[in-house]
Amino acid sequence: MDNVKMGFILTILAGLSTMVGTIFIFKKKNDRIIISSLSFAAGVMSTLSVIDLIPESYSLLINIFPIFPAIIYVLIFVVSGILFSILIDKYIPNNSSNINLYRVGVFSMLAIIIHNIPEGIATFMATNSDIMLGLSLAIAIAIHNIPEGISISIPIYYATGSKFKALLYTFISGISEPFGALLTYLFLSNFINERIMGFLFGIIAGIMLYIALYELLPTAKKYKNTKLIYCFFSLGVLLMLINHYVF
Repeated sequence: MDNVKMGFILTILAGLSTMVGTIFIFKKKNDRIIISSLSFAAGVMSTLSVIDLIPESYSLLINIFPIFPAIIYVLIFVVSGILFSILIDKYIPNNSSNINLYRVGVFSMLAIIIHNIPEGIATFMATNSDIMLGLSLAIAIAIHNIPEGISISIPIYYATGSKFKALLYTFISGISEPFGALLTYLFLSNFINERIMGFLFGIIAGIMLYIALYELLPTAKKYKNTKLIYCFFSLGVLLMLINHYVF
């Protein structure tokens, strides 16, 4: 099998691992599932931003710019991601508990789509260069895509009561990863470079931090079970630390 076909296979499998996170919508509804799933996803997203996306953005930009300008660029694009999230947030309604959960699910879906497309690009390009490198990257992505699926499916399901909508929204976010690979194969392979990927990872880190700290955690806190929040947030952090140092 050639590297191009393997690149598509790996990005599809990594992207659709998001669907594993929908398993919790088939359990009986209760507040503990909402609290634990949102807190866990918040731990994953915030840690992913701090230990993976921001350092990756810096490591790409340091190959182009001196140290100080590279740091400034990273900060600029992280803040840009946060500001972009605030702008989106203003246009999503928030006036009841169900609508608030729905808003969190939609917000997470949009952010994860933005996140998954460059991940698909990176996995596809890595696989074309070295299949084993692409495989390692795809495994790492698949692991953190599962809680990202939780962050979409649980809020959507609890807000609407529709398993179909929860599955559909999660599927759309997951399929964006192979879509990134397809874009690269058809159009972008000659245009994607370290500068663009560095800027993208900085923006995505800002978006992920905003969702984790200003959407997922505040929503979980409304259910008033602080111990459960701390427990599952810590589990999310621990998972990403293990993922980072193993893969």
